[in-house]
Amino acid sequence: MDAGELEFDVVVAGSGAAGMTAALTAARHGLSVVVVEKTGRFGGSTARSGGGVWVPNNSVLKRAGVKDSPEQASAYLAHVAGQEVGKERQAALLEHGPAMLDLVRASTPMEFAWVPGYCDYYPEASGGLASGRSVEPRLLDGRVLGAELARLNPPYLPAPAGVAITQSDYRWLSLGTSNPRSVWRAAKVAARTARTKALRRRTLSLGQALAAGLRGGLLTLGVPVWYDTPLTGLLVEDGAVTGVHVECEGEPVTVRTRRGVLIATGGFERNAAMRAEYQRQPVGTQWTVGSQGNTGDGIIAGQNVGAGLDLMDDAWWGPSVPLTSGPYFCLAERSLPGCLMVNAAGQRFVNEASPYVDAVHAMYDGHAEDSPHIPAWLITDQRYRNSYVFAGLPPRRPLPRRWYAAGTVFKAGTLADLAAAIEVSAAGLAATVQRFNGFAVAGKDEDFGRGDSAYDRYYGDPRRRPNPNLAPLSLPPFYAIKIVPGDLGTKGGLCTDERARVLRQDGTPITGLYAAGNASAAVMGRSYAGAGATIGPAMTFGYIAALDMAGTAG
Repeated sequence: MDAGELEFDVVVAGSGAAGMTAALTAARHGLSVVVVEKTGRFGGSTARSGGGVWVPNNSVLKRAGVKDSPEQASAYLAHVAGQEVGKERQAALLEHGPAMLDLVRASTPMEFAWVPGYCDYYPEASGGLASGRSVEPRLLDGRVLGAELARLNPPYLPAPAGVAITQSDYRWLSLGTSNPRSVWRAAKVAARTARTKALRRRTLSLGQALAAGLRGGLLTLGVPVWYDTPLTGLLVEDGAVTGVHVECEGEPVTVRTRRGVLIATGGFERNAAMRAEYQRQPVGTQWTVGSQGNTGDGIIAGQNVGAGLDLMDDAWWGPSVPLTSGPYFCLAERSLPGCLMVNAAGQRFVNEASPYVDAVHAMYDGHAEDSPHIPAWLITDQRYRNSYVFAGLPPRRPLPRRWYAAGTVFKAGTLADLAAAIEVSAAGLAATVQRFNGFAVAGKDEDFGRGDSAYDRYYGDPRRRPNPNLAPLSLPPFYAIKIVPGDLGTKGGLCTDERARVLRQDGTPITGLYAAGNASAAVMGRSYAGAGATIGPAMTFGYIAALDMAGTAG
């Protein structure tokens, strides 16, 4: 920190995708800007994510030949966001998203690629695209950051040195050795890894590439990032926010702003007291993969100056396995044939392959003392383990003993013994598996429609006929894996308008105060449009906030 320079046009609190995109935009429009970051690392939850960006009708999609239109995108977003999100905010996302992505491409060392076939999460809804609207960063050489690379927040799942996997890779790698295309993709990743090591590159992918690319843009533009500088409050004068109170080297410091403050500090997933106050039980800070610094500081600061809150009971949920090393966000594993998910009565209660937010909503909505859905149990057989990757482990490799010791995984020779081990109704589990096996043979899930949607089939096994998501469970031993309601971060936060301005409880804007990302109530409402529908809106509303502060917002 330059102690002699404590006034800027714009102050951004938080160095995730929302904050860094806003800072890039402000700097490109000639404003002086500083980013204050609570932790000693940049990237926040973005650096721990899949790095997808959901922005309809952007130039990357058009270049790839994806057929879309503003009318289709508007109809689809209206379906996803529902009545809880104003039309103006939805329209702002669709209007400004493409220009935001073009500015990021022009201002950073990053380029993006369409994720082929990663369909919208509700592709059969009006305006939904089975071809998908998600883009991801291309592989990035982290050496462009120089020494600053050491400040990059690590991914939530560490990869072996030199290995970089894209979203497109992950789809096929999850199939293990069951598909020729997965074998080809694994060979491609291996060759890329060997080349990376030979050239001594620091190849980054997913959220690591996105966060590093944004930081590279800030370095080029000379935008300072002050680390270990948590936001402690907002400076308010004559009813307007005119600065921030932060802590630097243990001392309180006030930084003034001429144009405004953007709160982009992430959600409150790591704040146990806030989760207990606002969210349904059982819930745990130990089940989130969100960044450690996300304790709701910005939300609290906004609330203290009169901001309204919304969606505080919700999150970017995902069924997760509570491993000894931390939660594993269970994605492809639920969709692959040869598994099903049950509650304590041994009964299915959801389409296992459904979008992850919906799956956890079903866990909470059906949770009851006589038939608890939390924890749920993913039931598989040995054929499933022989065929597919599970939590990063290749087919046939034994699951770690520590997972069994922790009570996360159980194995038994019969379904009855497995039910006894996990304290689930044996009769219920036997009947459920028998019924499910009938559906698998017929290729039609009569109870929950698993495999009916193009989204289900994306992570299915295309060689499995007639349904890529269904196969009988018949080869012992059988496995049960504990499933809890994990999340990527919380979804509720400060109320904002279409200009990203923070609103009071009566709907009037607080002058000089903006919010984006998970510090603001999600434009997606209680749902989720597609891969990158957290990051795409976060970046877009950060961009919009900077435009408004620059006086150039349309």
